[in-house]
Amino acid sequence: MIAKFKEIASRGWIENYRKGNDGAVGNILEDLLGIPENNLPIPNAAEWELKSQRANTTSLTTLCHVEPSPRALSLVPNELLPKYGWPHKQAGLKYPIEEKSFRSTTNAVTYTDRGFKLNVNREEQRVEFLFDSSKCSAKHQDWLDSVEQRAGLGAFEVTPYWGFNDLYTKAGTKLLNCFYVLADVKREGGKEYFHYNKVLMLKRVNMDKFIDAIEEGCLYVDFDARTGHNHGTKFRIAFKDIPKVYEEVIEIL
Repeated sequence: MIAKFKEIASRGWIENYRKGNDGAVGNILEDLLGIPENNLPIPNAAEWELKSQRANTTSLTTLCHVEPSPRALSLVPNELLPKYGWPHKQAGLKYPIEEKSFRSTTNAVTYTDRGFKLNVNREEQRVEFLFDSSKCSAKHQDWLDSVEQRAGLGAFEVTPYWGFNDLYTKAGTKLLNCFYVLADVKREGGKEYFHYNKVLMLKRVNMDKFIDAIEEGCLYVDFDARTGHNHGTKFRIAFKDIPKVYEEVIEIL
């Protein structure tokens, strides 16, 4: 794998032939490596992840999907969406008029403009999703009034949370080792080109660092649900911060 990464980097600029595909950087890299998607052809392949991204992007990278507990209550579709959701921007167009949305990218340092925040509760050994109506921006007053009617303006009746042990099990298995690849991007003659010129090999995700990254505001929880479909709850991080959650970082390129 390391030899292949070096050979790909030596090719210089490679045309993006996956036009219209948001995952083009990763898809083309997998093509160049000659591997099926999400299936690295190396020993213990299940223990390795391949993460790739455009060097100039500010978007977050998904590390793992974990729904909040108590799982039996299915809190996202049964509580957060109906009681704290807002009209979907495509309601009455692409979706039924009553379609609601609940999308929130939340960290443990600052409240969102709707009053959501994470809290690392070390005593209870869990990461909590909290709501404080006093932190809601005035621009969302109509939404806040509707929340008051639907659920009241106090704290959640049932606090959504992720137990440290659940995160250790999920992230510790999913993110054991990782190749981290960045591609520079340029446009010439109406075409886009990638240069895969930065590769790090990250070994052994460290769950204490994972929790620290949440507490420091580097690691986010991203809800993405609408009435008709829950796209899943994700733990996401800026690409530059991924090395923070691993024990060993080796620069390949």
